Amino acid sequence: MKKHIEVVAAVIEKDNKIFCARRADFGEAALKWEFPGGKIKLGELHQEALTREIKEELNSIIEVIDFIQTVEYEYKTFHLTMHVYKCQLIEGNLEISEHIESKWVEKDRLYEIDLAPADIVIINKLNNMLNCLDI
Repeated sequence: MKKHIEVVAAVIEKDNKIFCARRADFGEAALKWEFPGGKIKLGELHQEALTREIKEELNSIIEVIDFIQTVEYEYKTFHLTMHVYKCQLIEGNLEISEHIESKWVEKDRLYEIDLAPADIVIINKLNNMLNCLDI
């Protein structure tokens, strides 16, 4: 039986761009771009986990605005459940510490970067949302 990992991810928007971070060179999604976030601790609410992870990994404070979707994805060695939220940067400059690179990507260019497979699923939902509201 595969290991199951449950995480939260933040879609942080500013000036019509989305913040993306590039993973380090290990694991199945090595060197892929992703929406930042991390594992949920036992007893932690999704919003609590997300604000904690962004504080720990990016030295910044966010506000969780709205739920986007939950992605279920089968990697070769584990099953991922990723809860994705629209977030707003409140304080900080999103300074990477665990990722190797970061950048702001125009919403309509997200398909052009090498996103992790589970994160690609989010783009379709984002594009649908962007057509009917300002993210």
